Amino acid sequence: MSLVSNDDVDADFKTSSLIAGPATCTEGEVRIPFAVDDDRSRTWVITQTETGLRFKHDHRHKDGTKDVLTWYGGDVLGVGTAARQEFPVDAETRELFTREGIEVSNQNTWAMDIMPGETLTYQMWRPNRNFQVEFDLTNEVPTPPLPWGVEPIE
Repeated sequence: MSLVSNDDVDADFKTSSLIAGPATCTEGEVRIPFAVDDDRSRTWVITQTETGLRFKHDHRHKDGTKDVLTWYGGDVLGVGTAARQEFPVDAETRELFTREGIEVSNQNTWAMDIMPGETLTYQMWRPNRNFQVEFDLTNEVPTPPLPWGVEPIE
């Protein structure tokens, strides 16, 4: 993993262990856990809609309950490519961000890039802000524990 962006606000990420995956796939949905050290609160969720793809962030507390800032994201704009999809903030997310007092995030766009067998890149940007992390898919790491709120499959 490498933190590509250099924004000062991301300094903590530079010294953290960042692990994406393993992904779980069901018909019409891909879920990718994103662990930051022992914090397993984040899961990226990509779903198929009638018009394209939707990208959302599922954030949980340690007990599995939903965080107030959860299920934000947007729908793909255009068709994208097999390697890259971009998701501008949707109306539901704008309402959430406004209600929670983080209006600056109402300009967010998220993107996912994949080079199969090579890299997975997550990016979020808006004016004066860019966060980007790239995961090396050629470097196998130990499987992290399940994300918070996910029950093990028996």
